[in-house]
Amino acid sequence: MKKHLFLLAVGLFLASVTASAQGKFSGYMFGDYYYNVARDGAFTNAGAAPAAAASNSSAPGGNSMQAFQFRRIYFTYDNDISEMFTTRFRLEADQAATLTGATGDELVGGKTATFVKDAYLTWKNVFSGSNLTFGIQPTPAFDISETAWGYRFLEKTIMDLRGIVSSRDLGISLRGNLVGNGMVNYWALIGNDNGNSPENNKYKRYYFNVQVKPVTNLQATVYVDYKDAADVKNPAGSLVSGSTLTEALFVGYTEPFMYNLGFEAFMNSLSNGYKPTGSTTLSSKNALGFTVYGSYNIIPELAIVARYDDYDPNTGSDNAAKGDSRNYIIGGLSWKADKNVSISPNILYETYETPVGGASIKASVTARLTLYYIFI
Repeated sequence: MKKHLFLLAVGLFLASVTASAQGKFSGYMFGDYYYNVARDGAFTNAGAAPAAAASNSSAPGGNSMQAFQFRRIYFTYDNDISEMFTTRFRLEADQAATLTGATGDELVGGKTATFVKDAYLTWKNVFSGSNLTFGIQPTPAFDISETAWGYRFLEKTIMDLRGIVSSRDLGISLRGNLVGNGMVNYWALIGNDNGNSPENNKYKRYYFNVQVKPVTNLQATVYVDYKDAADVKNPAGSLVSGSTLTEALFVGYTEPFMYNLGFEAFMNSLSNGYKPTGSTTLSSKNALGFTVYGSYNIIPELAIVARYDDYDPNTGSDNAAKGDSRNYIIGGLSWKADKNVSISPNILYETYETPVGGASIKASVTARLTLYYIFI
């Protein structure tokens, strides 16, 4: 009975908001059939390549594992409350990149869970050319480059993929034009730095992004953020900073229905993040990565897509910091079977640096058939 009343209430709510001209529902999904062509069976523990590899995140399991999966399902409601205020509420469901059901994105029974992706209110033109937003919202880190990449259904952009910055944060932001015609734009955000989860400490993250669009099809962004954190204790016993500084650059050029090119690079520096071999003090742990992508439309409905990532989670020169870099390659076709439906056969290929004094690691290879569609 309770279930029926709940469904009735949901139905009445949907009917009421649909009847209003102000609100709009939208939603899309993407998922795959995948087959793991190759994995290195000697590396199966969490955190060790290739178990923590990008391709393994998109395609969990060992060698010869095959499955159908939904990686994302979005359901969104946007509403213009008035000429001054607009709001968004978005739910996300995603099949976590594990077969254990222990990542927090799955229910106790292993079923895919739903959580709040976006929940924010925007005050439009709080002053001329700038909008103020409060709530769970996109961060300035890679929202622009992800849109330019255009193939999120194939893979996240590199900073998102490697967990450098969360795609969402709960906080307050100001975004607008520095030059009135939109040639130079800015985006500043102060957030909890706890993603979509409630805050559990007093420390905050401060984000800032400048976007330059000198011509219609060319854009570039310069990004920086400072993540405040509790001090950490070094081996000598004194307290030292535990903060993190992230810097990034993105350049993209798009010729609609013809080709799309882009480059993105970042450096992430965690103060006193690791102890070099033989040292008695902590040093900064610097992560470095870059990505180059391109797509070319053979015909308007069919494109060739390729991307190359290089990632080193610790650029230190001692043996403890060596042997952990990796290269990630994505290649495939993207066919728009309909304006709201894309089908993409693609390959994920990731290689690993050989650890100092260790055995070489076999590449991770996954073949996928990916489906993306807008359902509402």
